[in-house]
Amino acid sequence: MRSFLYSVLGLAILVTPVLSQADEKKAAEETPEKKTVVIGADAPAFTIKDSDGKLIDLKKLTDKGPVLVRLTCGCSGCDKELAYFQSLHKEYEGKGLTSLAIFREPDEKVEKYVKEKQLKMLYAVDTKGESWGVFQTKTMPTNFLIEKGGKIKSIAAGCDPSGLLANKVSEKVAELLKTDTVDVQQKVAEKK
Repeated sequence: MRSFLYSVLGLAILVTPVLSQADEKKAAEETPEKKTVVIGADAPAFTIKDSDGKLIDLKKLTDKGPVLVRLTCGCSGCDKELAYFQSLHKEYEGKGLTSLAIFREPDEKVEKYVKEKQLKMLYAVDTKGESWGVFQTKTMPTNFLIEKGGKIKSIAAGCDPSGLLANKVSEKVAELLKTDTVDVQQKVAEKK
């Protein structure tokens, strides 16, 4: 009987740390990371290299004016939505907006895509998805409109091939730039 008790006690001592570690891991998984990339907060410190290896620094861009950061890919939904964001970029670029598209695709695919779509905005490639971690999102695409000076003005997540989401972003851009809102849905429809 005594040897049985010692065995049970020994097993309990061995199992307790394992259970404790498992409980800690479960608690860590259930405790969400505090979201700091929210509307009204400062944009995260962020740099990325463009396709030519030139460093793009979000802080330097926002020192000059508002920036639209678009975390995207070349899937069919994002592809349909691209026309609206290209129109948005074209309409507001001369008024101070900088647009930065970050693709989560291989370099070769992005280069081909950029040429095919005649992309005229800044862009970079992040095949590992580190940008999504920095901006605390898993949704693709997600658009972050950042004011001059670095405060996040709006976050628009999800794919909308109709252009409605791009129009909402256009309203926010116009508000920041103190200019008339451009209906990017209409602009794209006029080109068809």
